[in-house]
Amino acid sequence: MANPVILTLDDDPAVSRAVARDIRRRYGDRYRVIRASSGPEALEALREIKLRGEQVALLLADYRMPEMNGIEFLEAAMDLFLAARRVLLTAYADTGAAIDAINVVDLDHYLLKPWHPPEENLYPVVDSLLDVWAASPDAGSTEIRVVGHRWSAESFAVRDFLARNLVPYRWLLADDPEAGRLFTAAGVTANDVPLVVTADGKALVAPSETELAGLVGLNVTPAADFYDLVVVGGGPAGLGAAVYGASEGLRTVLVERLATGGQAGQSSRIENYLGFPEGVSGAQLTDRARRQALKFGAELLSTREVVGLDEAGSARLLRFSDGQTLAAHAVVLATGVSYRLLDAPGLADLTGRGVFYGSAASEAPSCVGAEVYIVGGANSAGQAAVHFSRYAQRVHVLIRGADLTASMSQYLIEQLGRIEQVSVHPHTEVVGATGGEHLQQLTLRDTRTGEQREVDSSWLFVFIGAEPRTGWLDGTVVRDERGFVLTGPDLVTGGRRPPGWSLPRDPYHLESSVPGVFAAGDVRADSVKRVASAVGEGAMAVTLVHRYLETQ
Repeated sequence: MANPVILTLDDDPAVSRAVARDIRRRYGDRYRVIRASSGPEALEALREIKLRGEQVALLLADYRMPEMNGIEFLEAAMDLFLAARRVLLTAYADTGAAIDAINVVDLDHYLLKPWHPPEENLYPVVDSLLDVWAASPDAGSTEIRVVGHRWSAESFAVRDFLARNLVPYRWLLADDPEAGRLFTAAGVTANDVPLVVTADGKALVAPSETELAGLVGLNVTPAADFYDLVVVGGGPAGLGAAVYGASEGLRTVLVERLATGGQAGQSSRIENYLGFPEGVSGAQLTDRARRQALKFGAELLSTREVVGLDEAGSARLLRFSDGQTLAAHAVVLATGVSYRLLDAPGLADLTGRGVFYGSAASEAPSCVGAEVYIVGGANSAGQAAVHFSRYAQRVHVLIRGADLTASMSQYLIEQLGRIEQVSVHPHTEVVGATGGEHLQQLTLRDTRTGEQREVDSSWLFVFIGAEPRTGWLDGTVVRDERGFVLTGPDLVTGGRRPPGWSLPRDPYHLESSVPGVFAAGDVRADSVKRVASAVGEGAMAVTLVHRYLETQ
């Protein structure tokens, strides 16, 4: 396998030679250094590298260039090599542009020219970025290939898992000639799908999520039996708790059932998150948070489902679905919420075959020219409508209320109003679905008149309700009537502390009815359902964990 590539781009021949020389001097034994003198030339080189199935670890591009500046090049390069780390070379006068690039192209770093001596101003930055790239799930292989049928729920589940975990892959239909060659090489038939093949030739038929996680390099086994802090759930609240817990010296492990990021990780664009005036995708925000947690020493466990919580003296014991256990001094519950299933005839049988819960971003490119229907009126539905409008002929947003003002941010309502392909249908609900191999027709009902109509569509995305994933806490943690975890003052009624409370104090603000067990983010009763507040609660929970541990 060829060495990964470091590409340098500068239109000044002297600078181009200098940066390539310095990079080659330190990294030439492990990486192939390629230099280009223009953006189009660099993009052509990247396309050839992509076709050969090779990898790009790092891109260093000068800002001021004719034809295409460095920011424009890095933005285009992301379409080819999303995992490559990105550095902008800039003069002092252009630092404003470099800062803007952090939002536009998710820039990892900018370097001022001149960077001499490289031992102080260049190599430490590059070392750090190459370490981050090498630790990414796709760094060990050139490409994962997934072979399956277009309307297979099992094939969708594999692709959705890889997409949510930011693992690049190539999707092949089972009747593709290359798929036939893979079937032959793996000794299976076209009926044995989904088939997942790594670059080194390892093949798995219909792998479980745990098998898939191991295949792509995700961690599924804890390094120890006991921790200071276990965080259950890898959404914004959980990642926030993991970052602050690990950075403040607590031995921290985060346990995630499916993929880090939660619902926010599926958002195509979050535009009201502090510090990102141009917006940031959920995938980019998740990737940064994951890297930050790992940087501080937190462990991240994937595909591990927690099914029980017990008190074991001063320890808190978590039980996994496979029978294993994990103990800690304290626990942060950050399991978030899941979308509620639509209860209408035909929908259950078509889930994964045209009916999807959440954005299912991996399906967007397949919606070109199609009529897409989205159910829901909150921000997640609005963000999905904006995203799918780039592909679909028309996006129909179905809401039961009169308008979006009660549930969606104003900036998003205005954005939808400017997109010609998006239509909002008030007082409308889905009451049925039909199809053979996949969804073909929806039955819509006017909630005011009861009138029904049929529409043709192969795509329905549902964003309704919020059900907390807390059934596994039955009999252990006090919850409200909808299943959300009660914390702090909500547990103290009439001066009485919750039943079984063993400490001579009231529960802390985010503490549940079990001392040392805290709740943060959407899973907590009466929490604000926003990404920023979830991150803030994750950080606040760690502060309260410290306070709890000091009294033990």
